[in-house]
Formats: sequence, C-alpha cells, structure tokens
Amino acid sequence: MPKTLYDKLWKEHHITTLNSGESLLYIDRHYLHEVTSPQAFEGLAKKDLTPWRLGANIATPDHNVPTERGDSFNMDSIDDEISKIQVVELDKNCNRFGIKQFDITSNNQGIVHVIGPELGYTLPGMTIVCGDSHTSTHGAFGCLAMGIGTSEVEHVLATQSLKVSKLKNMHVRFDGKPQSGVTSKDIVLYLIGKIGTAGGNGHAIEFSGSYIDSISMEARMTICNMAIEAGAKVGLIAPDKTTIEYIKEHSNLEDDLFNRAKDHWKTLVTDKDAAYDKEIHIDISAIKSQVTWGTSPEMVVDFDANIPNPDNAPEEKKKNIQLAKEYMGIGSAEKLTDLKFDKVFIGSCTNSRIEDLREAAQAVKGKHIADTILEAIVVPGSGMVKLQAEAEGLDKIFQNAGFIWRDPGCSMCLGMNPDQLKPYERCASTSNRNFEGRQGNLGRTHLMSPLMAALTAINGTVSNPS
Repeated sequence: MPKTLYDKLWKEHHITTLNSGESLLYIDRHYLHEVTSPQAFEGLAKKDLTPWRLGANIATPDHNVPTERGDSFNMDSIDDEISKIQVVELDKNCNRFGIKQFDITSNNQGIVHVIGPELGYTLPGMTIVCGDSHTSTHGAFGCLAMGIGTSEVEHVLATQSLKVSKLKNMHVRFDGKPQSGVTSKDIVLYLIGKIGTAGGNGHAIEFSGSYIDSISMEARMTICNMAIEAGAKVGLIAPDKTTIEYIKEHSNLEDDLFNRAKDHWKTLVTDKDAAYDKEIHIDISAIKSQVTWGTSPEMVVDFDANIPNPDNAPEEKKKNIQLAKEYMGIGSAEKLTDLKFDKVFIGSCTNSRIEDLREAAQAVKGKHIADTILEAIVVPGSGMVKLQAEAEGLDKIFQNAGFIWRDPGCSMCLGMNPDQLKPYERCASTSNRNFEGRQGNLGRTHLMSPLMAALTAINGTVSNPS
C-alpha cells in the first residue's frame, strides 16, 4: 500500500500498540536543554534508573544563558537565580549520568535546534525528540521530530521510547518563484495566516513543491520550525540532493556508512499514489513579505497592508482582534509601515543560522540604525555560526551599523534570560512567537524575516524589502 513519508518513518520506528490505543515509538535522538530536563533527571535518580542508550542523548544550555558572556564568564555571572540553578543542574546531571553536553563554555554551545544539525547529530530518517516545541525544525532532514513534555523527557531517557498517538497526514505544496526580498520566513508566515494556528492540529505536515526543492537546508529548517505555529506537531521535508550534501559536510559518518545510509535516505519519500488527509497548494509568486501585527502568528499581513479592523471582521473574530490591537497599541486605521519600533532582535532557533545573518548583514552594510531604535541585537544560533560569521566579517558589519553582537543562546525569543523587552516596547523580531509577554512583560512583538528586521533597524519602521 502506498505510504507517505510520515507513514514510512512511523512504521520503521513502531514498537507496539498499547491497550490505550496509543503506540510506543523507538527514539533515535534525544536533545536536552536546561529548562525541561531537571525534573526528568530527578525522576531517574529517585527511581535508581540510568539512561537506556547513553549515546542517543545530546545536551546544551540555551534558553536561560546570558548572551553577553565574555572571556571572564562563569556560572556566578548569571544574575537570575532560577536561570543559574537550571544551567548548573544541567551541568551536574550530564556529568552524573555521562551524557554528552556542549556546556556554556564550549565553542559548540548554542540553541539545541541549531547545533544538532550543524554537528551532524541530526540525520535523515531519525525519530527525534526534545523538551521543546520547536523540535519540528529537524523535520527538514526527513526526520519524525517532535517536542515532548518533561515527564516524557524522563521516559525517553529511561526507555529510549515514547508513547504517542499517530497523526494524520497533511500536505502543503509550495510552487513558484518568490518575489525579491521574500524569504522562507515570509512563506511560512503566509501559510499560518491562511490556515490559522489550529490549521494543522492533529497532523504531520509534509512540505514539498518547486519552491522547497530550490531552497537551502537553513530555509527548510525555518519552515519546519514554524510548522508547530500552524498547529502541527511535526513538519517534514523529504531528503534530496540538498539534504545529502549538507549531511556529507556536517556529519562524522565514515564513507562506507554514509554511502549505505544515503541509499536508504533516498527511499524516504512519499509514494506516488499515497493519500493525504488534507492537501493545500500555494502559488508563492504573489506573496509579499509578511509581518505579524497582533498577538498570535496567524495575525499576519503583507508588510504594506492595512491592519485588520474589528468592525469588518467576522463576529467570532471581532473580540480577539480588538484585544490584540489594544495590547499592541495599534490604532484602528494604521498600517504596519506607520508603526515606530524601539528594538530589533535577529536570532532564535527560527532565524539565527549563517544564511540568516548573511542576509541581514547585506541589508545593513554601510548604513546605520535609526536614531529611534533604542537597541538592535544579533544573536548567532551557535558557537559555530558565531565563528563563521566573524570569519566573514559579518560581526563588524553589524557593529559598524550600530548593532550589538552577542554570544549564542535563545536570547530575546523568550523572556527567560536578560534579553527582554520593557513594558510597551515594540520589537521587530525574527523569532517564532508573538504571544503577550513572550519577550518580556507587556512587550510588543512583530514577527518578520531577518531581511525585514534588518531594514526595520535601519529605517525605524517596516520598509519595502525589495
């Protein structure tokens, strides 16, 4: 019977069906960070258990780490006591149980969803989990990758398996050539705007089409990263030549093993006559750069469009639109291009890779941030990205333009470290969520691409990227 890519990955890792109707899946790779692991490790210790397959686990601190560290940094430099405890506990637990960790002093430390592929730990065909919703990022490599809760982190550590229900199949096909200045971030934001944040509920979304075929692994990771914002638990892209070339460059597989694995990876495609439960086809050629205006990723419009008026909205949406506009401090007739910004953040597991930084640097080269911008920061997603960017001189381009160059971490994507918005500050952000208070109490977040964020820093407001 013809199978989708998701069905193939499911079948390869299915252990058994439980009495509850759920299934037990074998997990190939488990990524850990400091926020969702302490209770899981404590549970192991209380039950006198050890990790079932030690080498399957990779850890790094990312959410709580300060991004201004310098050469003299030590754990006492973390001011917030809870953040310090979580980073210290990850260190202790990895040492205690023998888990491979790229700690806060490592040149390979970074956001877990950035370092995994870079260091060759993410390979096509794997099942991958992490106590973080944006684990869907790794689906760009043809992996069944999903976020899990803290109790599930403990279960995977102890058993190398996960209890889970099978998802339905959803197919999103992107065809066409993008307009100048339109990036993968714009494409996925457009999708979320069309289907809503619940559009993919209960589904694994497989992305395909001529646009997907034409883009880099970095761009594919951005799309799969935000599949979770469309309601899906899993985002997938079938491995192809682009995938295999990336793996060849980044993995440590010996030639013989790589060649044998490559033959298998080529089979990880949806069969010709396989059926999806839901299909969406989008011609991307007419899509403009996208910017969110409200407090949900689905509250997104063309960069030059009018912000929705609740008076013209369907009855069931009027209240949410009004509340979002009040929180965001937006008048009834404003366009995004009318808004003045206070801060700019380029980073996060969505857009902190070398390609993202190159794009932003090109936009600001020889220019300077607007006088109205209080702070603009660039946070590489990993130590490797930081070193590569510095080797290319990107750090100097940003600094000459008035940006602050930081150390790796999740940074201003979420308010769990010193990089936070103050009440009512408006931020142009390349992150993935614009929920109320996500970047700091009463902070106002507008999601956009690295290119648009860079231009916003230069002009003080949303601008035409072309």
